Amino acid sequence: MKEKLDITASIVLYNENLEELTKTINCFLGVPLTKRLYLIDNTEKKLFKNIFKQREIEYIAVGENIGFGAGHNFVLDKIRNNSNFHLILNPDVVFQKAVIPNLILELKKDQNVAMIAPKVLFPNGEHQYSCRRYPNVLELLARRFSFLKSIFTSTVFKGQYKDKDLNSSFFAEFITGCFHLYKTDDFVRLKGFDERYFLYMEDVDICRKIDDCGKKKVYYPQEEIIHVLKKGSSKTIKLFFRHALSAIKYFLKWGL
Repeated sequence: MKEKLDITASIVLYNENLEELTKTINCFLGVPLTKRLYLIDNTEKKLFKNIFKQREIEYIAVGENIGFGAGHNFVLDKIRNNSNFHLILNPDVVFQKAVIPNLILELKKDQNVAMIAPKVLFPNGEHQYSCRRYPNVLELLARRFSFLKSIFTSTVFKGQYKDKDLNSSFFAEFITGCFHLYKTDDFVRLKGFDERYFLYMEDVDICRKIDDCGKKKVYYPQEEIIHVLKKGSSKTIKLFFRHALSAIKYFLKWGL
C-alpha cells in the first residue's frame, strides 16, 4: 500500500501577482515534510503553465474560471487517501518553514478538531481579524460601507472577537480562508467547499459545515503568517456584486 504524504496543498490561480505567488510556493516547498502542491489554473489561456516545474508540484489547467471553492474541490479525488493533512492556501501568503509542522502537532491533539489556522498579519505587521463570529447582515454592511461603521461599531467589534484575547488559542466560529489546514479525511468528508459560491463566503460556509458534522476549528495564534489581502470587493463594483450575491446565498442557506 502506498504511504500517505504528510501534507498536500492547493492554490487556485487566476489574476495573480507572479512575485507574490512565487514566494508563497517557495514557503510551502520549504516545509520539511513529504508533500505535494496542486496549482489549479482557472485562467482560460493557461497563463501559469510551465512556470513552476518542481517535482512536488502538479499543475492542473481547468480552462475556465470555475471559482475559488470549485477550484479547490478539483483535487478532492487526488488527495483522498493520499495525504494526512491538506492546506487551503492563498497565492499571497508567506510563512516560516516551522509553521505547518507546528500546526499539525496541535491539530493531532484533538480528534474532534477538523481544521486549524494561525494568526494572520498584514505585511506591515498589523493584525488581520481572520477569526470571527458568524456574520450578520448589519456587520457585513458596516464592514463594506465606512459611514456605517460608526453606527454599528459594537456589532463589528463583537464580530471580530475584539472582546477576546487574540493571543490565545480558542475554538472560533469561522476563520477566513487564506490558510486553512485540515485533516484530509475531514476535508474530503465535508466534500470541500459549497460550489454555489463562486467567490466569497465559501470559507464561512465550510465552517458551518464543520459545525454540522460535530467537529471544531481552532484559531492558533502561537503561529503566524503574512497575508497581503487584496480586498477586491471594496475596490471594484464587479467583485462587490459577487460578494453581495454570495452573502445572499449564505443567508438563504443558513438564515439571518
